[in-house]
Amino acid sequence: MAPAAIIMLIALFYPLVYMVYGSFRDWDPSQRLSETDFVGLANYVKLLSDEAFIESLTVTLTFAFVVVFFEMLIGVGLALLLDRNLRGMSLLRTLFILPMMIAPVVVGLMWRFMYHQTDGIFNRWLTDLGLDRVDWLGQHALTSVIIADIWQWTPFIFILSLAALQSLPRSALEAARIDGATGWQQIIHIKLPLMAPVLIVTMLLRLIDAFKVLEVILVMTEGGPGLSTEILALRIARTAQEFRELGEAAAMSNYLLLLLMVLTLAMFGFTRWQEARAQKLKMLQREEEG
Repeated sequence: MAPAAIIMLIALFYPLVYMVYGSFRDWDPSQRLSETDFVGLANYVKLLSDEAFIESLTVTLTFAFVVVFFEMLIGVGLALLLDRNLRGMSLLRTLFILPMMIAPVVVGLMWRFMYHQTDGIFNRWLTDLGLDRVDWLGQHALTSVIIADIWQWTPFIFILSLAALQSLPRSALEAARIDGATGWQQIIHIKLPLMAPVLIVTMLLRLIDAFKVLEVILVMTEGGPGLSTEILALRIARTAQEFRELGEAAAMSNYLLLLLMVLTLAMFGFTRWQEARAQKLKMLQREEEG
């Protein structure tokens, strides 16, 4: 195991330790880390009273949970709808996954042009209908960014959900049909419970990625207007590059890392609880049958 352990230490743990160590220093880009002054928890304490950081954290939480909720809802719904043998279904499934193949920068530019105040396609439609134009990237900036992210990443949920559906034991579904279960009853009592482990991991992956999204928002709004779309990843980048406060940026990164670790542990704990509950139910069924 030594070669793998050495690679992990160099590629994973060294940068992580370097970032954590830097968060306890008064550090700017003109200094080597060894030349900086130790300030203890000063960077972390300062961030807790920084209104811009609190606002960015609030925007990040709102953005992440809203996009993941709707992506799970739409993605799982589409998977349940398209889990059948129909003509042209392979082509339709391929079309559904195209958005996630596009580079994030291109997605940001595309939606920015679509949201344009005068030439954007959405405002043209509104004008044709005799309605007033909407300032999509002004008054409704966060909503507009959320819509763009849902459009791009719902296919990710769809693909994994469809794969989970197609791997379900057909014997359980067939037994439910024989017992007279309706389509909705099969979805609620058989399909979704059996898909739960895959759905939880899928939701966790998307949630982690949503907390770190940067390119689409940077291209569409640059975090504006004001701080309305400045997520934490963008705030970290600005703190390091524009404000030249590497110690504070590292502390922000550690706050984000801690938040993601808590979410990850919570979801894995829920998964373990579900597995233990399923095993207990199986044991009870065997005892009743015996």
